[in-house]
Amino acid sequence: MKDHPNTIAGILTGIAAATFLVLASQAAWAEGDPTKGEKVYKKCKTCHSLEAGKNKVGPHLNGVIGREAGTVEGFKYSSAMADSGLVWDEETLDLFLAKPKEVVPKTKMAFPGLKKETDRQDVIAYMKEAGQ
Repeated sequence: MKDHPNTIAGILTGIAAATFLVLASQAAWAEGDPTKGEKVYKKCKTCHSLEAGKNKVGPHLNGVIGREAGTVEGFKYSSAMADSGLVWDEETLDLFLAKPKEVVPKTKMAFPGLKKETDRQDVIAYMKEAGQ
C-alpha cells in the first residue's frame, strides 16, 4: 500500500524530513572555521570590538549571539537598527553580513558585506568562540 501524506507513516516521514533539515542547517553553522574567521574579522575590528562594553564606531560584538539588535548600552544606533526587531542568531547574522543595507535599510553601518558564504560562516564561528 502506497503511503499517503495524511497517514501516520506519511506524517512521520514528514516529521523525519523536517528534523533532518533543521539538523543539517545547524550542522552547516558548525562547519565555520574560527581560525579562518579571525582573519575575516580583521575587516570588522576597525569598527567593532569583541570586548564587552568597548564600543567603537560600531557597538561591541561580545555576546552578540542571542542579543536583540540595537540594545548595546552606550551606543547610539540608527532608528532603523533600534526598531528592526531583529535578534542576532547565526541565520540573521549571515543575512546581515551578506547585505547589511538590504536587511536593515538606513542602518549606519557602511560596510558593503561579505560576499562569500564561507567567510560569513567562519567569522560567525569566530565571534561565537571569541565573544561569548
